Amino acid sequence: MSEATGTRLPKDRRASIAIDLGAESCRVSLLRWREGTPQMELVHRFGNGPVQREDGLHWPLNRIVEGVEEGLRMCAARATEGVRSIAVDGWAVDYVRLNEDGVPLGEPFCYRDERNVRAETELHKKISAQRMREITGIQQLSINTVYQLYADRLAGYAPSRWLNLPEYVLSRLGGAPVAEFTNATHGQLIDLHSREWSPEIFREAGLSLELAPKIVPPGTRLGKVSEALGALDAFRDTELIAPACHDTASAIAGIPALGDDWAYISSGTWSLVGALTRQPVDSPGVRADNFTNLGAVGGANCFHKNVNGMWLLKQCENAWAEQGFHPGVVELLRCCEDVDPPETLLEVDDPDLLLMGEMPQRINRQLAAKGANLLDESPAGAPAMVSLILHSLASRYAEVLASVQQHTGKKLRRLFVVGGGSRNTVLNRLTAEMTGLDVCCGSAESSTLGNFAVQLATLESSYPPVSSEYAAEVYAWVRQLS
Repeated sequence: MSEATGTRLPKDRRASIAIDLGAESCRVSLLRWREGTPQMELVHRFGNGPVQREDGLHWPLNRIVEGVEEGLRMCAARATEGVRSIAVDGWAVDYVRLNEDGVPLGEPFCYRDERNVRAETELHKKISAQRMREITGIQQLSINTVYQLYADRLAGYAPSRWLNLPEYVLSRLGGAPVAEFTNATHGQLIDLHSREWSPEIFREAGLSLELAPKIVPPGTRLGKVSEALGALDAFRDTELIAPACHDTASAIAGIPALGDDWAYISSGTWSLVGALTRQPVDSPGVRADNFTNLGAVGGANCFHKNVNGMWLLKQCENAWAEQGFHPGVVELLRCCEDVDPPETLLEVDDPDLLLMGEMPQRINRQLAAKGANLLDESPAGAPAMVSLILHSLASRYAEVLASVQQHTGKKLRRLFVVGGGSRNTVLNRLTAEMTGLDVCCGSAESSTLGNFAVQLATLESSYPPVSSEYAAEVYAWVRQLS
């Protein structure tokens, strides 16, 4: 402990870097120790988003890699003491197809590409959705990796190796090619009980187990930074670490809470609504309600449901921007409080609302199907449409959290909202009103916080990454960093 501040200090006080890949923006952050005090700095942020190509919706891989490498060089220039470790987290399910030399075979598809819908239907002719649910304990979603890999088969792509995006970036930097467990669980390819790839699903989907990467737990050391960046003084002895590569698992690891009375919403493009459990929860009722069980730090379990999120608001903003309307989120939130609450709410998880483009029109199509009054789709109607979105999301959160309590037996009192959506004051107020829970706004950069905590726990402890002691070590670092 530092006598001046009471801060626990790492044995090696070089800097660490956390890379967080986001569907709308990517961030490269630096953690340094100044007079015994941890200081986190967002060094580089760059925009991201899917791009439409002739064969479908893709992620601009070269732009992502270039942005990451630029951020790393900027960090190296600042961290004259050197960089001890680098870790990468990001959104799940999407992957890079690789040749035998580890070179990408093309840009990765975006999970919102419509090819997945057909792949889901076709795969279930070979293995039922019910059977896949029994094996994996995973929420049934057409975006899951298994359907994307099957879509590759339907498109005639030759079998190839593949890595999810965060693990691909780590590999490109010099790390071993792996599938980090929390990220891999989102693919609907892992047996809930063995915690390994499911031979049955791979067989029925016509996929090769030999081409799948090795599964490792969060907190695994993957090697050192390669020569390309290693030539910089700061990176001469830098370790690459797999954090919880799934950004939601990193965000949950970044919540500074103990006890069993709290739930979480990781609020961003998606809203991940649920609670942390010691073991998977997979009763018939859970399956009927389509909850998911995903990996968490220390061998714990993220029990939650994917709910549509800020995607709805962002897509409306994009539509209005095409008409020259650029108010910003803060102004939209202020204006929407001046309109009457909506009489009819949206089914926010309607598959049509998960697709890109024309969101005001998609919303009105659903209202029309419900027999409700249509809203003005132009910028003039923005306050009413934003109000509808926020009330609908809060109502859905309340439904899901009531089910969480029912399925887990937890008596919830607190709700931690982390991620970019934690700044949405109107939605947080509505969520508190509709759930009756004490809403606590966590860090907007909770994924980065959890990423750093896993790095420090890995470097400073002797506990195995899958142990409860390791999870306690992560928690201790989170409390210090936050």
